[in-house]
Amino acid sequence: MPMLNIKGSHMYYTVKGEGIPIVLIHPPLLTSANFIYQVEQLSKKYKVITFDMRGHGRSVYSEQPLTYSLIVEDIICLLDALQIEKAFIGGYSTGGTITLAFLLAHADRALGGIVISGMSEVKDAWLRQRISMAITLANRKALPFLSRIITRGNANNRQMFRKLHGEAICGHARNIRQYYEYSVNYRCTSELQNIQVPILLVYGTKDKSFHPYARMLHEKLPSNKLVFLAVHHQIPTKAATTLNNKIDAFICNDSV
Repeated sequence: MPMLNIKGSHMYYTVKGEGIPIVLIHPPLLTSANFIYQVEQLSKKYKVITFDMRGHGRSVYSEQPLTYSLIVEDIICLLDALQIEKAFIGGYSTGGTITLAFLLAHADRALGGIVISGMSEVKDAWLRQRISMAITLANRKALPFLSRIITRGNANNRQMFRKLHGEAICGHARNIRQYYEYSVNYRCTSELQNIQVPILLVYGTKDKSFHPYARMLHEKLPSNKLVFLAVHHQIPTKAATTLNNKIDAFICNDSV
């Protein structure tokens, strides 16, 4: 099991395939297992890199509070360890927000960005309430219940549910709660114009509460392509093949 030692904190990661590197970032409670279809399909052409952030899945608990800047620096350490100068950085949901944070902090290490069902801030009351509820449930006693809710929503079959849930319940409630807490307060909308690398924006047609975020990013990011897929929020598992094809086309066009 590959583990990266970052100043005493051990982070689980996977690397599969060869070619242009793609790093994928997961949301709170979920793990790198959520990208199983991206790893399987995209690794036939690209080097796909996933990781469990601190206190999630197979990575160890972090005494240092989980923040976006800490996660971004962990990704830099992972790229350095793999001797990768630049990669496409992508993320799902709040992982998409971390993608934006990475591009703002380390544009020199990015070939481009992939934001899947993401946002630059939590702007609406509905999403804020959902995250606040997750914060309340992110404790040792309620974590199994929260993990069932989140993983059931992302799984497209029983086997996938068992995989996602089995990984999620291994996480540490305090770090998961810290990730949720940081996410609900983070904002980078006013800085989006500073991101010059190309970005693929992917959203679900049925995920209507996120359409304002899609439009906002599309309007404010200098170089982006916005696509909608006929699915809800959980695009990596519920529309995997279509998503992977969009990512492939985006990287091919940007790499010419």
